[in-house]
Amino acid sequence: MKPNEARNLNAEEIVEAVAERREELMDLRFQAAVGQAGNPRRIRAAKREIARLLTVAREKEQGQ
Repeated sequence: MKPNEARNLNAEEIVEAVAERREELMDLRFQAAVGQAGNPRRIRAAKREIARLLTVAREKEQGQ
């Protein structure tokens, strides 16, 4: 998700998206630990998406 897409979401949608990404990250980490990771770079992408969403949420909180 790009920053512009995240900025168009409301607070509830951002919370839902973060929860989805965290669940996905947990699944990806489990797959990597078992050795069945199809795309190990997706772990890094999921972490970045979570950080991006949390940053946008914080910006909205501060009123920027």
